[in-house]
Amino acid sequence: MKRRVLSLILVPFLLFYALPAGAVEKEERKWQDETIYFLMTDRFHNGDPSNDFEVNVKDPEAYQGGDFQGIIEKLDYLKEMGFTAIELTPIFDNEAKGYHGFWIQDFYKTEEHFGTIKEFKKLVEEAHKRDMKVILDFVVNHVGPNHPWINDPKKEGWFQGKQPLNDNGEENPDLPILNTENPEVKEYLFDAAKWWIKKTDVDGYRLDMVQQASQPFWSEFSKEVKSVKKDFYLLGEGSNNNLQNISKYDDNGIGGFVDFPQAEEMRKVFQKPDVSMEGLFHYFDQNQSLFEQPHLMGTIIDNHDMNRFTSLIVQNKQFPGTRWKLALTYMYTVPGIPIVYYGSEIALNGGESSDNHRLMNFKTDEELIDHITKLGELRQDLPALTRGTMELLYEKDGMAVFKRNYKDETIVVAINNSSKSQQVTISSDELEENKELRGVLAGGMVKEENGDYSIILDRESSEIFALAEKSGLNLSFIGALSAVYIIFLIFIYFVWKRGRKKRKDTK
Repeated sequence: MKRRVLSLILVPFLLFYALPAGAVEKEERKWQDETIYFLMTDRFHNGDPSNDFEVNVKDPEAYQGGDFQGIIEKLDYLKEMGFTAIELTPIFDNEAKGYHGFWIQDFYKTEEHFGTIKEFKKLVEEAHKRDMKVILDFVVNHVGPNHPWINDPKKEGWFQGKQPLNDNGEENPDLPILNTENPEVKEYLFDAAKWWIKKTDVDGYRLDMVQQASQPFWSEFSKEVKSVKKDFYLLGEGSNNNLQNISKYDDNGIGGFVDFPQAEEMRKVFQKPDVSMEGLFHYFDQNQSLFEQPHLMGTIIDNHDMNRFTSLIVQNKQFPGTRWKLALTYMYTVPGIPIVYYGSEIALNGGESSDNHRLMNFKTDEELIDHITKLGELRQDLPALTRGTMELLYEKDGMAVFKRNYKDETIVVAINNSSKSQQVTISSDELEENKELRGVLAGGMVKEENGDYSIILDRESSEIFALAEKSGLNLSFIGALSAVYIIFLIFIYFVWKRGRKKRKDTK
């Protein structure tokens, strides 16, 4: 009881201190304000055992029970971590052992292991009730290896060869590549894409390997889907790391693209300490020159096609939680839309192929989840993190400081990716005179002294600062708060006195 009362007394003080002064007024939500959780339906959560046929959790290539109902049951879990959207690997009807969703058999049916279309519609409705958006992986370039179209004489001209699903081609059957220049193929894909929007009210598509279709195809595709839902988000994923080639598709209605080059650099920088961060800070400048809306780029650390970031950390004999915190702080605070692969919040491990599709485990340490939750809150509360300009203020020996500016809001991010404490002095010329930096991630404060801000960070740690007016004693606030506490204490006294009288009366 004493602990609870103490917490009630302290909460107003903590809230007053934590909120940055002069924050920008909340504006209409845009796609660049989203934070996306990317999951593989079969490997996330089993909510409906009735569809668990041919399920074998000991076989990494078999279905393991995840379904739409399981996602519904975990929406609050995702919402509480600050995620505003979920992205799903393909949910369409697949061939045997197509747990990942990429061996599509029928574009108009859901995979029966995942649930019915009615259950998927319920998933979208439940997400929307929580103000969360839903993005589907929509594959236009291939179908399953044994699709009936292959031997259908009426579908002659629908295909243009075969290629492996991914780099581990020896473990996967060749996939028939659709001829997206064929008018009948285009009509089929456009109709299917629109049908899912009309039927389920999904909010966006991730487009696999955009370079396997032409620019005119994507222009038509974009026009068709946005005729159904205007603010429909299209996230393109290229087949290589050359953003200059992928940027050719920027004028074809695709909102943003998965930023693989930056992901590779993040994985190199943050898998162990004492690695220079200099290379990271070229990407926003590059994206600004290549893309019309660089804030809509998809920022990732890993995904379903890559060895998990945790595996790189373990190889370097580092503690995963510490390394993940630094990488996530960077990813959440630079321009772009963070896309967090399921299991990252528990530092799930995994190597090549299906090993990085391990079943999710919800019974783990909360420390990394708490860090993600705080980052998610800050992205929603501080528009500079989603809409602001970016400027590097300092980078040396694994320590970096950069600022984000939007209107009257200035946010300063400091990341110490080194094995020792670091002190960095930032001139008020780079910020403003007679202000202070309030730590909104871990706490703490840096006041301007003699024209400088001296930022000190422990080894392998990070902080996000809000630039604010120098704080002092707010006598009116303290007086009002004191009056509230006096009334509160009087109330507690009378409750205690009444309880004592009742105990006497019952003796």
